[in-house]
Amino acid sequence: MNALDTITHRAGQLQPRIAVVLGSGWGGLTEHIVDAIQIPYTELDGFPQPTVAGHGGTLWLGRIGTQPVAVMSGRQHGYESGAVDGMAVPLRTLQALGCHTLVQTNAAGSVRPDMPPHSLMLITDHLNLPQRSPLVGQAGNDRFVNMVNAYDSELHRLAARVAKGQGATLFEGIYAWFLGPQFETPAEIRMAQRLGADAVGMSTVPETILARHLGLRVLALSMITNFGAGMSSETLSHAHTLSQAQEGSARASRLLADILAALP
Repeated sequence: MNALDTITHRAGQLQPRIAVVLGSGWGGLTEHIVDAIQIPYTELDGFPQPTVAGHGGTLWLGRIGTQPVAVMSGRQHGYESGAVDGMAVPLRTLQALGCHTLVQTNAAGSVRPDMPPHSLMLITDHLNLPQRSPLVGQAGNDRFVNMVNAYDSELHRLAARVAKGQGATLFEGIYAWFLGPQFETPAEIRMAQRLGADAVGMSTVPETILARHLGLRVLALSMITNFGAGMSSETLSHAHTLSQAQEGSARASRLLADILAALP
């Protein structure tokens, strides 16, 4: 049985319209899912088996508010295998299931002195610094995807209104993708700043490209877990990232749940 058939069989009458990818620190969102159905990625043909601490491997189906959602707890990163199309099958599957919008989350490093750890940032655009694409090898003219408004401006404004209604500070900025898995050097952080980036990380961009290729609308949020290399005296490590992400998880997940419930 392929992944779509497995999900359809397990979901019953539920018809998810919003797909969500949870990055480090955003796992608390699953506590807001009502009537949750959990399907391990091991039961879904073509879904990745995450190898990174902080990333589960479960698809959650249910509702947040009245919104039917399909929530991926865990993603595959380009640095895990060198391939950047590891999320192609999951996103195609969720689009075939009926999802029309992808909401992405990640943990990121700030390259702005005024955006400290535990801040939340709406992604307005991205820099694909490795210049890698998950569409390499695709055929046909639709591989030439228009990336203008890749992060949907209408959804962006809606998320900003929800945050304002909560009294939450939600920064806005450009996300620069580094392949990883090593952290950036201070020189690379200075480069990112000069190129106009506000935050840096090792995910999200390939999924956005895949989503736009599939015709999905995209909304993306970053949880800031650290300053970029050379901007503070802290020692960067994945353990540090997870620790900082955990501290901000409850607040970020509550805001995300409210945004999802408000989406059209």
